[in-house]
Amino acid sequence: MTKYFFDTYALVELYKGSPTYAKYKEEVKILLNKLNIQEFIYFLIREGKTSEIEESFRLLGKFNVEYDNEILIKAAEMKFKYKDERLSYVDCIGYYLAKKHKVKFLTGDSKFEDKENVEFVR
Repeated sequence: MTKYFFDTYALVELYKGSPTYAKYKEEVKILLNKLNIQEFIYFLIREGKTSEIEESFRLLGKFNVEYDNEILIKAAEMKFKYKDERLSYVDCIGYYLAKKHKVKFLTGDSKFEDKENVEFVR
């Protein structure tokens, strides 16, 4: 089974049934963190789908991986290194969690398209 760290973009595309993300629906182990879940919950609120919040916490929570200070430091360094690209802290944390767990960072965020260890899907 292939493992990926799903950023929030990937979660939203999977939720919306995007054909380009269909292959990530089955036979894939998902990793993410609570910040990605929070961003996904924000998406649900924005879309008026508040009735799905509790179920989303229940389903997505089992894929959560924790991060430590080392990940936070690396994420801050990445955000500074690419400051002109205005990367989000959540994405930088996810990117380094993917590296730590030796999995690809799955995203459709064009700011990550040229970065190593990224599976870019639009």
